[in-house]
Amino acid sequence: MRFLQFLIVLWAGLQAQWALAFLPIQHWQTANGAQVYFVENHDLPILDLSIEFPAGSSSDTAETSGRAGLVQRLMSMGAGGLSEDRIAETLADVGAALGGSFDLDRAGLSLRTLSHQKERSRALDVLAQIIQRPEFPETILERERTRMISVLKEADTKPEVIADRTLMKLLYGKHPYGLRESGEPDTLASLQRQDLVDFYRARYTAGNAVIAMIGDIKRDEAARIAEMLTDRLPAGKTEITLPAVENPAPVTQKIAHPATQSHIQLAYPGLSRKDPDYFPLLVGNYILGGGGFVSRLMKEIRETRGLAYSVYSTFAPYREKGPFEIGLQTKKEQAEQALQLTQKTLKDFVEQGPTEEELEAARQNIVGGFPLRIDSNSKILGYLGVIGFYNLPLTYLEDYVRAVEKVTVAQIKDAFQRRINPDGMVTVVVGAEQTAPDFSCC
Repeated sequence: MRFLQFLIVLWAGLQAQWALAFLPIQHWQTANGAQVYFVENHDLPILDLSIEFPAGSSSDTAETSGRAGLVQRLMSMGAGGLSEDRIAETLADVGAALGGSFDLDRAGLSLRTLSHQKERSRALDVLAQIIQRPEFPETILERERTRMISVLKEADTKPEVIADRTLMKLLYGKHPYGLRESGEPDTLASLQRQDLVDFYRARYTAGNAVIAMIGDIKRDEAARIAEMLTDRLPAGKTEITLPAVENPAPVTQKIAHPATQSHIQLAYPGLSRKDPDYFPLLVGNYILGGGGFVSRLMKEIRETRGLAYSVYSTFAPYREKGPFEIGLQTKKEQAEQALQLTQKTLKDFVEQGPTEEELEAARQNIVGGFPLRIDSNSKILGYLGVIGFYNLPLTYLEDYVRAVEKVTVAQIKDAFQRRINPDGMVTVVVGAEQTAPDFSCC
């Protein structure tokens, strides 16, 4: 019951506005250079584990877009002499569940299994084969490539997909973050099996691996598992270099679409994982548009004007600056009015900052809701992966609440004024009576 006691102590401390229990994260490195982050928790007979690599979509090029995602997907569809069906059957037999993760920076696999030795060993053996001996069968490659191309062509008719795709291209241009995570139909069609093998050998190395574990095992067992999962991985460590994200030229692109509503999205380069302005921007965004019904955007656009059912703003932090984004949907005849009001609300917030009352409410909501972010093994596993991949302090979860409590109105105003230019945003409106999308611009 130690984990339950930790949550109770944590909740009590948060309500007292300070005393915060410490989540005991253990960290070490395997013999071949993999980083391991482990939390021991014996409340349930379960082990949750993930292993991630710097193999997200930004590791592709314009010519190989979709390669990274295809590698991550195909790894569990044939490995170490096990067929796709045999992998699924073996995991089902022991009650284990295999998952995956993929974004601009990271790619990996996750496993939930019973912690009992018999079931755990079988599940981990399968995971080890998937990670260390993926086969990328030609027949599976062709099947998945065909399926993905069909899905992409269908998705490209949907207004929300058109909006997202156009926005990222306008925001990032030729930067790797502008590449589509799933790839493009033409680049997927040109990929060969050897392209996948070469990418796997370059990126899925022991020195690149970040292993996160939480569950019903001891430290020595966790160490043996980490060694077993990585001892046959390709050796070495890839030095990850991404170009800095430049501010885009401000532009508004309106795209005709038969949808009944207009999809409006605005974006600007936001923040990175280790950004010194991380917490002022985080708390400020909660006030602006990240706090649901209590946010300024929601009050102005939905409650006061009735122009949209929902409107949001968000920061997506990555190794380099991820997007700061505002999004909403509205009736076509109200699109221009809604866009102008959104722009005005953002500009007013950047110029004036929040009020003390808004800040106090935001702090209470963020800090008071923090225990819900770590109320399960799977949520904690996600944080362990982030801490490990971005080399954040082991006290990150403890520091998070303290940092939120220290944010001031002046810090929020200063950070937004330095970092977000309301007149420099890229804007996409899908559902306007104008031109079709043009993806050759960048």
